[in-house]
Amino acid sequence: MSETTELASGVPGPPVAPPPSRRQAHGAIAVAKLRDVALIPAIVVICVLGQLVNPVFLRYDNLINVLQTMSEIALLVLAQTIVLVVGRMDLSLESTFGLAPGVAAYLTISGGHGLGLLPGAWAVPVTLAVGVVIGAVNAVLIVRFGLNGFIVTLGMLIVLRGLLTGIGGGQTFFDLPTSMMYLGSAVWFGVPASIWICLLLFAAGIVVLGFTSLGRSLYAIGGNVDAAKAAGIRTDRVLVGVLVVASSLAALGGLLLSGRLASVAAAQGNGAIFTVFAAAVIGGVSLNGGRGTVFGAFTGILLLYLIQNVLTLAGVPAQWIGALNGAIILIALVLSRITGGRKQE
Repeated sequence: MSETTELASGVPGPPVAPPPSRRQAHGAIAVAKLRDVALIPAIVVICVLGQLVNPVFLRYDNLINVLQTMSEIALLVLAQTIVLVVGRMDLSLESTFGLAPGVAAYLTISGGHGLGLLPGAWAVPVTLAVGVVIGAVNAVLIVRFGLNGFIVTLGMLIVLRGLLTGIGGGQTFFDLPTSMMYLGSAVWFGVPASIWICLLLFAAGIVVLGFTSLGRSLYAIGGNVDAAKAAGIRTDRVLVGVLVVASSLAALGGLLLSGRLASVAAAQGNGAIFTVFAAAVIGGVSLNGGRGTVFGAFTGILLLYLIQNVLTLAGVPAQWIGALNGAIILIALVLSRITGGRKQE
């Protein structure tokens, strides 16, 4: 009802909500920053406990080992985070993590199960190309045909796992090309290259999601896709790009692991998706989309790997670590809820 009509009829119009005050805006920003660092206290506590359990924990070699082994799965966490932010999920990332380097090994290795069709220098481009193709197929099925993303990526997970087992005959690929092992085994400035790559990609993710119009578009799509369309955001194009980038990151993570181990196992990445989702959710990324940060996801995977390292140094039997990890995840979620004020969904 317009102001003129209201004055003529004497009937009051609908109440208009006042704009948020400056104090309220500053309060919202403060809460958002608190949520980003919600796991820092838990990480500090784990570091203190780890040092008490075993003095080896805070030694340089041990911490570097934790970061290097974490860096490969961390790229899966980064990939899943950007997918979750737009309100989707990709279960096939763990299989892409294994199949992409597996195909590269299959095409470049001579003898055994390898075909030796391509020179070793092609291993890295082939790995990344496989990631792009898998992401593109997911995007076509989910975005173009409107199929359920959970079911599509679950089916893709099974298909890709079967392909890796099939091309390798269920065996591990060895004698990888030097180019394929470089990123996983090289050391830059005294630190493994995989750690540098992981940190640089997470830094890029923080900048893109937190400080660019593209990042705002991702959050808008995850929050309300219809509203995002109404705002002029090309949602389909953005979703396709997100799925392709996520699969490419998973392929790169698999390449780093293969380079470090100098092999590609038939079961590479098997079960990693559980750790990936746990790290993302612990880090404050909503499964319903539109909320969460790359920094929070990074603290989530860091916390999980520090906990696993403490348990190993404490001499906890391997058969108990799985159960303890599950319990620790639940505890970490409660701590994250208390310290960050975020209700996990």
